Amino acid sequence: MYLKYFFKLFLAVSLCTFISISVRAQTKVYNIVNYGAVADSKINNTNAIQKAIDDASANGGGRVLVPSGRFVTGVITLRSNIELYLDENAFLLGSTLRADYGPGNASPLIVSSHQHHIAITGKGTIDGQGADLLKDIYSRLNAGTLQDTEWRKINPWHQMRPTEDNRPKLIQFDNCDSIQIKNITIKNGLCWIQDYKGCTNLIIDSMHVESVTYWNNDGIDIVDCKSVKLTNSFINAADDGICLKSEDSNSACENVYVANCRVRSSASAIKLGTASFGGFKKITIRDISVYDTYRSAIALETVDGAVLEDIDIRGITATNTGNAIVIRLGRRNKKAPAGILRRVYIGNVTVDVPAGKPDAGYPIEGPVVSIPHNVFPSSITGIPGSRVEDITLENITINYEGGADKTLAYFGADTLEKVPEKIPDYPEFSMFGELPAWGFYIRHADGIKIKNMVLTCKGADYRPAFVADDVNGLDLHYLSIPQLKTQPVILLNKVSRLKLENIRIPGKKKHNIIKSL
Repeated sequence: MYLKYFFKLFLAVSLCTFISISVRAQTKVYNIVNYGAVADSKINNTNAIQKAIDDASANGGGRVLVPSGRFVTGVITLRSNIELYLDENAFLLGSTLRADYGPGNASPLIVSSHQHHIAITGKGTIDGQGADLLKDIYSRLNAGTLQDTEWRKINPWHQMRPTEDNRPKLIQFDNCDSIQIKNITIKNGLCWIQDYKGCTNLIIDSMHVESVTYWNNDGIDIVDCKSVKLTNSFINAADDGICLKSEDSNSACENVYVANCRVRSSASAIKLGTASFGGFKKITIRDISVYDTYRSAIALETVDGAVLEDIDIRGITATNTGNAIVIRLGRRNKKAPAGILRRVYIGNVTVDVPAGKPDAGYPIEGPVVSIPHNVFPSSITGIPGSRVEDITLENITINYEGGADKTLAYFGADTLEKVPEKIPDYPEFSMFGELPAWGFYIRHADGIKIKNMVLTCKGADYRPAFVADDVNGLDLHYLSIPQLKTQPVILLNKVSRLKLENIRIPGKKKHNIIKSL
């Protein structure tokens, strides 16, 4: 269904690459050392680096070279037709002084706005030196020389931390076109590591991200961008790994292709949302490996009015991950009607869910759920009056370690109405608290097709494996639940247009395993 879109994207990307190679052969090199930059890990080289960029720009563009060495910098601005190239042993070190990121809101380290044909390439490293920068931020906050609206307040995740306004991102490009980010390593930031807003024709390849210094450290945020290709990259993040957002109600993330990446996250590995004002359209994701991830391997969320549609995800393998799939349509934005969530295909997914906390021991862990609970199932949930539509799940295997304890949390199968709606709440796998299913839970949805799903649970569990509540059009074709934990195994409530075929639960009669309320 999406072949024509991505064929066009492939041609565009190939053309851009050809042009880039042709131009590079004639590119003039501007070495920052020739502008006075010193690689001693101490001297602030902002002026020297910016002068090299500005000179290259004045001459029509070129390559700004960061050679081998450790160069400290404050905020630098990339301009059109500039390639910032980091040699293999080059380190571009973010200043550890908060003042070097400007007064008021902290500027990102590398910025560009309304520029075109810009690149950051080479096998070098951008290091935000977040731990040392944080010490300076804390020192200024304690001395009263830095203002912060959240300092000393406990946030909803039971954490106390300075606001994002005082924690600089490492890269932020706004409304830029024809961008290439290739082969670099980015690490040790204090907020989103890289933020691309409203950009077009963005290529990111073979990037290595280490983002575990602090909270809010998303590995990469693609916000209302169009024609994006993210491939062959590694991301280790204290927050969401690969995150698409929509902050503009008149825009969308559209024609985005993500493939062949490995992700570790103390939030969700692949996420569309939470910011979801405009839309997510024609998103294709292929062959992602996930491990030691706290929340969901796949999270598709629209809660601010966005249209989320035509999503195609295939080839996800996740080990030691707290949840497989969350698909959520909610409404926390009271200024707009609920959004639309429809036409989603997810196939060839295998997830192993442990009983314990998957990210335990990492420098920054996901926040502990404050209420008693057992393992959370995967879920597809809309809200009354706004329903999830046309979802196909095919070749899905979710292996739970299990081991539920009724004394810890209990939810009787005959009390489905007690599941809270949580219409305006932050969307995540634990948002409802204890749920009445251990494997998969569906509510307020139309046109759900499940083909070849296997749900396993090693430990005991008092809940049904599969619960569908208020679903119009449920097609279960080959649902296998090989270990019987409790009866009924499948619980249906207010389900119409039901199709059942090849329901495989060994040793039990159908009327004992499937119950309709």
